[in-house]
This record gives sequence, structure tokens and C-alpha cells, in this order.
Amino acid sequence: MWFKNLTVFRLTEAFTLTPDELEQKLEPLSFRPCGAHEEFTFGWTPPLGKSAQQLAHNSNGFIMLCGKKEERVLPSAVINELVQEKILEQEEIQARKLSKKERSEIKDEIIFDLLPKAFTFSRKIYAYIDPKGGWLIVDAASAKNAEDLLSMLRKSLGSLPATPLNTLEKPSAIMTEWLLNGTNPDDITIEDECELRSTEESGGIIRCKRHDLALPEIKNHLDIGKEVIKLAVSWAERISFIIDENLAVKRLRFLELIQDQVADIETDDDAAQFDVDFSIMSAELANFLPRLIELFGGENKA
Repeated sequence: MWFKNLTVFRLTEAFTLTPDELEQKLEPLSFRPCGAHEEFTFGWTPPLGKSAQQLAHNSNGFIMLCGKKEERVLPSAVINELVQEKILEQEEIQARKLSKKERSEIKDEIIFDLLPKAFTFSRKIYAYIDPKGGWLIVDAASAKNAEDLLSMLRKSLGSLPATPLNTLEKPSAIMTEWLLNGTNPDDITIEDECELRSTEESGGIIRCKRHDLALPEIKNHLDIGKEVIKLAVSWAERISFIIDENLAVKRLRFLELIQDQVADIETDDDAAQFDVDFSIMSAELANFLPRLIELFGGENKA
């Protein structure tokens, strides 16, 4: 399976658990469906899917994990309508205005009554641990989802010293320099999408898609003080992505050079194909992450 987003955490201590030891620690927090009155549940599920058993899937020293979250769907508009009806009914009966606490209690009661009848939906968050490189890499489009998985992993392990990826140079400053003066390195190709933000507190944001970023109008925005906070680039003709001011990688795509490697390997089943994809992806990202850090001045370990 191929990650589409990268939220990267640096493991600040060596990760020494074997896959079997990690499996034992994940087991108590295995995924289970929502109970009748639970708004959500979050637990570990086999990365290979329902037919698999292992919660920690090892391939070439990289360990894949998968968190699954199931939530009950309660539309806020429905809740608010029922709450207002109940409040009005009680105020008429009691001939007085209800207090804030009483209104809150009514809302809690209605949610409690509705939960067992609500539909559920689930989503998975994949991640893998690179013990040799010292990384935890989460396929999450939002920082919150990545932090949710990290929190659950810490709960399973007791602790996990990990911090968001941090570099010595501000990514926005480096990306702005690339666009303003054309100083992007030879292995970085600037593509056709960016987001610019004024440095003023109430400044505006300019979003460009399918746009030639070398045109003078882009430089004009940079000349008056806007900075690049998102930029679409490709690296060494191997991967393309959008990098943002927090070093989050979005809309990651593995290009033809990588896909050709996959196509050259014949597999017999879905599990074998999963291993091929995971092995090639993790090896590629193990080469890419040090370069990503180098692009922005090196890693800030302070």
C-alpha cells in the first residue's frame, strides 16, 4: 500500500522492540466496534486487512501499523432541533427559563438516547516505524489524525519519545527563496501549485493551481512580502508532493521510476503485493527523508 501523506516524527530514543514484542503490546488495544452508547472507538487492526491476524507487520526491518477509528454519526442539526424542542417544552411546563446547566443536561440526554440508533462509519490510519532511521511515519492528511495515532501508540507502549520533524531553517523561508530567485536544487523540480501568505497578521492568502510559478505575477507577490507556505515539487523524478510550512507532505505520488520497479516484480496474492509495495515505498522514503531534512538546513535536535 502506498502512503498519500507523510507526517513525520523523530524517535528520540532507539526503538528496540521486536515485531513480536510490539505485537504483544498492541494486542490489549485491538480495535472493537462502538458500543451502543459510545461515540467512537479507536484501536489497532491488522494492516493487511480482515484476513490477517498480525497487528505489527514487518518487512525488511520496517514495521507497519494500522489504527482504526469507528464513529457514530449524529448530525448536529438534528440534535439541535430536538434539544430546542425539549427546552421549549420544559420551559412551558415549568413556566421559567432553564439554566445553562439544565440545557446542557437535556442535550446530553438526547445524545444518549440517539447514539444506539446512529449509523457508524470507520476509517483507518496507517503508519510505520523505521527503527534504523529513527522515524515514525504516519499517513495522515491532518496533524490531529497523526497525533491521535501517536497517542494511541504511546498508550500501548507506555511511552514513546517522539517529536515532530524540525529543521534548522524555516521551510517557508527556503521555499520562498526557491521561487523568488530560482535557487531550488537540481534534484528539486518546482511544479504548478503553491500557496502564498502575507506576513502581516491579517494578511491575505493567494492559492495557485495549474499555474506557471515562474511568471512575474508570482514574483510580484513575493516582492511585496508574501511567503510560500505550500509548494508542489518533485524530487529526482522519483516522487512528487506538496510540502507545507510545517514539513508535512501532502498528495504524495510515486512516479514512473518507482512504479516500474513494482511492475517488474510478480506476486501471487494480495499479501505478497502488499509486501512488495511496502518494501519499495519504505526503502524509497528512507532515502528521501534525509534529503528532505538537508534541503531545509539540517535537523534541529535542540
